[in-house]
Amino acid sequence: MKYVVDTHTHTISSGHAYNTLLENIKEASQNGIELIATTDHGPDMPGGPHKYYFANIKVLPREINGVTVLRGCEANIIDFQGNLDIPDKIQKNLDIIIASLHDVCIRPGSKEGNTKALIGAMENPYVDIIGHCGNPVFPIDEEKVVRAAKEKNVLIEINNSSLMKGGAREGSIKTCTRVAKLCKEYGVKIVIGSDAHSCFQVGRFDDAHKMLAEVGMPEELIINTQKDRILKYLKKKGKLADLKLD
Repeated sequence: MKYVVDTHTHTISSGHAYNTLLENIKEASQNGIELIATTDHGPDMPGGPHKYYFANIKVLPREINGVTVLRGCEANIIDFQGNLDIPDKIQKNLDIIIASLHDVCIRPGSKEGNTKALIGAMENPYVDIIGHCGNPVFPIDEEKVVRAAKEKNVLIEINNSSLMKGGAREGSIKTCTRVAKLCKEYGVKIVIGSDAHSCFQVGRFDDAHKMLAEVGMPEELIINTQKDRILKYLKKKGKLADLKLD
């Protein structure tokens, strides 16, 4: 299976990543990635960019070196109602928003509280993806989250970095596998994100691919295999008005 989209990448603006946007795009083009979303952490992440960074991200070209660029954010969920750390007026002008729980931005809660936070974020019309929900630091009711994603038309991310040996969220494999199986059962679309904090991780999905193959995830539920899949999804949500599809 060929993957041509990476919806979760970070640059030096995130504060703890190591490459520039241009370096990420160069690596993407060499890896056969046709579309990259640049999704730096929201401002509540220690070392993260100011909210003005996201307000001004519209200055980035739509295409760089033959790679389509989506201007986005990995926003931090900051409470158990699912609110994010960037204002609505900025959210509505972004191409793509991942909503994620990070324990440096919100203290992990009960399974019920964490589940409520993710479902609350899904009720935000500007949220497109729920990021790395397999993190064992934030236990969730996986079935409730997946069923809510189906209802709200939100993509569930399978985060490659979470599955890597020595990766960012060790111990995620069990929950990620359960989430993937539920997405298959309920017909919920998923998206693989590299969560690259180095350009050398952009477009690399080996661990996520292995897990999804074991689960038997149908290709039609995986957004990454065709560029138009993510573009059509976002356009149906009222985004990407400047971008014409073939």
